[in-house]
Amino acid sequence: MGDMAKLVVELLVSDFAQSLKFYTEVLGFKLFYDRPEEAFAYLDRDGAQIMIVQHEACDERSWIAGELEQPFGRGMNLEIEVEDVVALHVSCLRHGARIFLDMEEKWYRREALLLGVRQFIVLDPDGYLLRLSQSLGTKPVSGEPLDG
Repeated sequence: MGDMAKLVVELLVSDFAQSLKFYTEVLGFKLFYDRPEEAFAYLDRDGAQIMIVQHEACDERSWIAGELEQPFGRGMNLEIEVEDVVALHVSCLRHGARIFLDMEEKWYRREALLLGVRQFIVLDPDGYLLRLSQSLGTKPVSGEPLDG
């Protein structure tokens, strides 16, 4: 199982076919494996991996800690690093996806470095926030030299 990520989120979805289409056709994830009889799919996009499962298809092992109502996943966003965030943004717009945060350039401080990203946030069909980002590299925090 060395080709599987060490942390993979499993998203409960209300319409498996719609979600599968969104993740594969709009966001470019590939089907890693699936269990159609369970309305389950394991998806991969360049090492970013997620699982989706129809929440009504879950059996007694359903791990729902409270009432499930849309938008799902409130209080979290999933950052997915991509090679060409602009092309992905265009795909989302072309397919009529719900953009939550339009494209921006943002620099986040990590100690003496600023880490740059170009990013936007799109909502999947169930309202999960997906922050798609592309690295812009690093630069020193103002006034501090960069090592090396």
